[in-house]
Amino acid sequence: MKTLPGGMPFLYAAILLLAAAGTAGAQNIYKCTQGGQVAYTDHPCPNGSGKLLHQADDTEVIDRYLRLGQDELAKRYADSRHLEALYRQRVEARQQALDEKAQRDADDAYAAQQRAEEAQQQALADQAAERDRLQLENEALRQQNADYQNQLSQPVYNAPPAYWVAPPYPRRHRDHDHDGDGDHQPPPVSDQPIFHPCKQLAGGRTQC
Repeated sequence: MKTLPGGMPFLYAAILLLAAAGTAGAQNIYKCTQGGQVAYTDHPCPNGSGKLLHQADDTEVIDRYLRLGQDELAKRYADSRHLEALYRQRVEARQQALDEKAQRDADDAYAAQQRAEEAQQQALADQAAERDRLQLENEALRQQNADYQNQLSQPVYNAPPAYWVAPPYPRRHRDHDHDGDGDHQPPPVSDQPIFHPCKQLAGGRTQC
């Protein structure tokens, strides 16, 4: 039994009970007065006193039994009131609601699976793209290294530098150093610098 104290405003209490009737299932709502106190309940008031605020109809009662999984009680209630047609209608409506819910659940599960597969495929595609990018970078680095090694192995074609050395200081010959014979004159000394070429060594080195 559900009761509410009489101190609560009547309208607010009635709204709460009507809302409970819609969520918890079909039920009657009575307003009872006992010892000067007002109470709201889903059972008839003692001694038949009180007021019926809401009476559940046959559809609500059958739907409540079906919603709770009490199909036998729903059928028994309908048979006792000769409501076989209403019972079949509510059973079909209940089954249709269950089928629609199952279909929605299946659609949601399929959509979730599709999203998961798409996310996985995107992740694989991103990994492949990253792998290709790294491979291209490695190939470019290997090519640069090969070009550098090839340059080191090539001979240097630039002419090596040379040193220009000044000629020896010319010796002065005095007349008294010779016996006057003009046949023994020293060779002439050139005033041009002497060119010493450098040698090209392996690895691009130069030795002069």
